[in-house]
Amino acid sequence: MARPDGYAPVAPCTLVIFGVTGDLTHRKLMPALYDLSCHGVLPSRFGLVGVGRRELSDQDLAALLQKAVDDHYGSDLVDGAVCGRVLQAPRYVQGEFDDPRTYDRLVHTLREVEDQRAEPGNRIFYLATPPSAFAAIIQGLGDAGLGSRGAREPSGGEAADVLATGSTEGEHGWSRIVVEKPFGSDLGSGRALNRVVNSVFHEEQVYRIDHYLAKETVQNILMFRFANMIFEPLWNRRYVDHVQITAAEKLGVEHRGAYYEEAGALRDMIQNHLMQLFTLTAMEPPVAFSADAVRDEKVKVLRAVRPIAVDQVSRLAVRGQYAPGIIDGQSVKGYRDEARVAPGTRVETYAAVKLFIDNWRWEGVPFYLRTGKRLPRDVTEVAIHFKRPPFLLFRKAEMPLESVQPNLLVLRIQPDEGMSLRVQSKAPGEEIGLEPVVLDFSWGSTLDELPFSAYETLLLDVLTGDATLFNRDDETEESWRIIEPILGAWGNDRREVETYVAGSWGPEAAVVMLATDGREWRRP
Repeated sequence: MARPDGYAPVAPCTLVIFGVTGDLTHRKLMPALYDLSCHGVLPSRFGLVGVGRRELSDQDLAALLQKAVDDHYGSDLVDGAVCGRVLQAPRYVQGEFDDPRTYDRLVHTLREVEDQRAEPGNRIFYLATPPSAFAAIIQGLGDAGLGSRGAREPSGGEAADVLATGSTEGEHGWSRIVVEKPFGSDLGSGRALNRVVNSVFHEEQVYRIDHYLAKETVQNILMFRFANMIFEPLWNRRYVDHVQITAAEKLGVEHRGAYYEEAGALRDMIQNHLMQLFTLTAMEPPVAFSADAVRDEKVKVLRAVRPIAVDQVSRLAVRGQYAPGIIDGQSVKGYRDEARVAPGTRVETYAAVKLFIDNWRWEGVPFYLRTGKRLPRDVTEVAIHFKRPPFLLFRKAEMPLESVQPNLLVLRIQPDEGMSLRVQSKAPGEEIGLEPVVLDFSWGSTLDELPFSAYETLLLDVLTGDATLFNRDDETEESWRIIEPILGAWGNDRREVETYVAGSWGPEAAVVMLATDGREWRRP
């Protein structure tokens, strides 16, 4: 299949997946690789090596990966020739992640794969494992000499040379490492993991994934803001009253009880996903749409966030835990009744935080971030609430002025990606009155073909060396710094966590937090 226009060329390479037998590889990575192959994006010389603890042959691995594609797309719909381009005799390396012999076998296997296909030594190491294994794997790669083989990434005119010769430095190509979230569990562990990573890889080789950044509407926040003069002049404290960023889920923790007991909603969603939406919404225009330029501006936002004092946590942050209730007419159990959840646990399944940015653009404008499980709807959105205009012209209208809704711009991330703008219009009839009108746009209703999924986008960016949608080391640390006081205060608070009924919009304390400011949560 001819490679479509618009995609950067991909150099020959080998993808090494640690945790190749796991859930992430089965549900996300293999379907994404297959779809990239369908679009003709993968290079003709593409190798796949899996590393795992289970005892498998190379043939067993090929069957396992084929099943992942079949399960996702349906075996009767999978193109065998396309799938064959992904599964070109994959190789399997069995071993423990903390065993040096595993990496000796990996080195030997990589040499065989690259010699057979005349590949240039370009390697991507994907850590699709539990976070507890990250440090051991990275250190193992470093000890085996697999870290900084490509001491620097190709840039400028070198990119064409890489595609032509497959190498930037003699016989060796580049190496890249992809690390899933969570990147640490607090500021200290995040810094420690960064030290391990940076002792083995250069920062430009590191791709810290946050799949929210690959969603079409998330990327479109920047385009929407900076390509439309009618909005960017209003994107500041003079016109914006406040901003609400919401990530709500109807599902409970399901089979992830053990993970959630360690993470909680604040770590699982706000520290990473919602912080990304927050920085893209609040950042200044970058000098270019490039990795460093965009990430520089995101980090500036995080550094400008007003520190949260420990004695202010109760006023600026709220936590809750879902109790039994009804979702879509079905009774559901509470969090403490879920599998692998400790009795009497105080882990939060709902978290809301109020942040202020101390810079010229946003001084005094609160940003409310909230996330929760067992809420009424699955929805992720950024809602820009504009200030109410002085309606002196309409004082003779029959409706009270306080009931006139201010303008509202909503950027919908999922499930219905798109955007809407609420404006005021004259109500039909002879009387002077106002009524809200919503201008709405949905990606699904206007595109012949939906964009790549998040993992397809991210994998393609790793293949082409574009780090714009990935987190930098200082960005992860600044994000942990912001929520560190909240984690500390909640960890030392021995009181019972406030509960909320499953199917409601969260604990009463969250309502009070906004009501104290004279505002209320949006209910999508």
